[in-house]
Amino acid sequence: MSSVQLILARHGRTEWNDQLRYIGWQDVDLNDAGRRQAEALARHLSGRLINVIYASDLKRAAETAAAIGRNLDMSVTPDPRLREAYFGVLEGLTFNEAQIQFPDMIGSWLADGDRPPTGAESFSDFGTRVDSFLEHLKTGHDDQTVLVVSHGGVIREILRQSLDLPPKGHWYFKIDNASLTEITLYEKHTMVSHLNDVHYLQGIVDDG
Repeated sequence: MSSVQLILARHGRTEWNDQLRYIGWQDVDLNDAGRRQAEALARHLSGRLINVIYASDLKRAAETAAAIGRNLDMSVTPDPRLREAYFGVLEGLTFNEAQIQFPDMIGSWLADGDRPPTGAESFSDFGTRVDSFLEHLKTGHDDQTVLVVSHGGVIREILRQSLDLPPKGHWYFKIDNASLTEITLYEKHTMVSHLNDVHYLQGIVDDG
């Protein structure tokens, strides 16, 4: 039975993550804690047989992937389809600021993902982008192990689509910074072997 082994890594922490801001497509660097997380992640993956590494082309994911690539002596292939969802006018705002400035807009968005904030990506468009990448994996990497370094929203959407969940299923998964999630894509089903694994980060950075 043919399959694709998929290792999904979220990027390390940034200042905007710590400040609870909508980041989206803003090209924010890892902070010091995030860089330590990326190195810990790289050490944890040392020795794993990985055939190819893909990463979002945004800095926080690219920096995390580069640390892993150096450790494995592998190149990283950037792919803009792996970018986080674009949040339009909410980008750069804290969650509280957004609720104060755009309460009706956020209410509509939470009720219907295809009524996004001004300038933002709809849930359907975001899902189509992620689906395009998944189809690429299924047709181009049969019986290979693929590492994908991306964002929380992308990893949740890969899980949602792979497990054939409804749109609200996107929110069923907690994906922490620098976490690992592992799934195997078969022709007609998906098997989850690890979800939001962060045990290798213990003692690396504090929670503040």
